[in-house]
Amino acid sequence: MTAADTVEAFERYRAPLTGLAYRMLASRADAEDVVQDAYLRWAARKEAGVDDPRRYLAAIVTRLCLDRMKSARARREVYVGPWLPEPVVDETLDAESASELADDLSVALMMALERLSPLERAAFLLHDVFEIDFAEVAQSLGRSEAACRQLAARARRNVRSDRTRFSADPDEGRRLAVAFEAAARSGDAAKLAQLLAADAVFHSDGGGKRPAALRLVTGADAIAALLTGLISRGFQAASLRPAMVNGLAGFVVREEDGPVSTIAFETRGARISAIYVVRNPEKLGHVRY
Repeated sequence: MTAADTVEAFERYRAPLTGLAYRMLASRADAEDVVQDAYLRWAARKEAGVDDPRRYLAAIVTRLCLDRMKSARARREVYVGPWLPEPVVDETLDAESASELADDLSVALMMALERLSPLERAAFLLHDVFEIDFAEVAQSLGRSEAACRQLAARARRNVRSDRTRFSADPDEGRRLAVAFEAAARSGDAAKLAQLLAADAVFHSDGGGKRPAALRLVTGADAIAALLTGLISRGFQAASLRPAMVNGLAGFVVREEDGPVSTIAFETRGARISAIYVVRNPEKLGHVRY
């Protein structure tokens, strides 16, 4: 295989491999690094031919991710405030399979994955999302096939219990996002509360780098009071643009002092059920306004 053939063969799978790495690491930047490392290994391999490059490369990416997850989990244990995955803005990172989870990058799924052990996460993603059979999953993870079936089954139960149990209407999500932005600018707490489900939850991730709520805020009235309080104290976005953030309607926000942040709205029926705000600059380097 020529150098050009090597590059072409790899590039065919770059997007789904990035999707796998992102689901493993919850970081767009780390996912790109891992995929580039996988390419270097692919280019340097000594095998004359690979029967299924997609599965071969998925195994490499998974092992590289497992190595990185050790240090990532240690950092997570001392994380300041609520943790959210690094946002994916206006992208799908589709896994290119028939799985119902192949194009799901929702924050709900990412947070459910975060509660799994690294091996559970790997077994579940390789089998349920990338549709790789358990014999090959076992080879990738260095575990028996039976053990990998158990890992994936435990993960599947947890993900199904944690995932949002409805399919949000994208058009309704965009309508609610626009209505929320207008109500927030008006500073009208009652209007804001009317857009929120009674049990809505506000997640704000500053990572100790930017001001953010250090705990989850629950309830329509409490969230409305928090946001109108911020506005009354002078917080205003300099500008914002509509965007899809982890597949949810939202905005990329340019703040008055320069930094960007993202906001995404999870909806249930005609109400907003969750708001996800990422302000940690370490998670926003790839986001363009």
